[in-house]
Amino acid sequence: MYGPPCPLTWRVAVEPPALSDSAIHLWRLRTGEDGDDPDKGLAWLSPAQQARVAALRDPAVGARYARAQIGLRRVLAAYLDCHPAEIAFGHGPRGKPHLVGPGNQAAGLQFNLTTTGDLALVAVARGAPLGVDCERVRPRESLDAIARRMLPEAVAAALAALPPSARLEQFHLAWTALEADVKADGRGLALRREPLTAPPGIGHCLAAPGHIAAVARIGLAPPPTWTGLELPAVGPGSAL
Repeated sequence: MYGPPCPLTWRVAVEPPALSDSAIHLWRLRTGEDGDDPDKGLAWLSPAQQARVAALRDPAVGARYARAQIGLRRVLAAYLDCHPAEIAFGHGPRGKPHLVGPGNQAAGLQFNLTTTGDLALVAVARGAPLGVDCERVRPRESLDAIARRMLPEAVAAALAALPPSARLEQFHLAWTALEADVKADGRGLALRREPLTAPPGIGHCLAAPGHIAAVARIGLAPPPTWTGLELPAVGPGSAL
């Protein structure tokens, strides 16, 4: 089974540190009411994203989505030295977003976003694609049935053999690893890996108390070398 998730030190940064080819930068975004004022950056979002915010019936859900997408643009703009509204996204065959445009492509920047409750993470690297997933560790109904249906057979069997005190954390470690894996190559949960394709490396960290995150990438650096970052919050009276 998996070892314990690595604790990271998170620091507020307006500008990202240097991003080497092997580095992993994880940006932690607050998407709840203590996060950015969503009205401040709503105009940065694409028409489709703005329409999605407007279509969500629960205003709190719409605000969380807006904060995550605004934060993602702020993070990427810091690396690309551009305005967040200038960030342009394309999508792979199964919907995985990627940067488009000459400047974006020249930078070789790879990213992935995950959201859970009032928390979002943006993983950033150069070169090889990556995937990230984050989950709050909480009891789940039919945990063993979910494991048997979704996880590799050997992993599900190993989970079932664990005492209940260890099973919950190991399930979330395995689940986030699975999600990060399928997000790394964009194939989604429904498809198996292409034959003869090497699996990515998987690492885990603590994204917040009670929250486990996984990153998947070919040639992944070990979690103790990852950099944990946060953007300064933008409130109603703050300048962007």
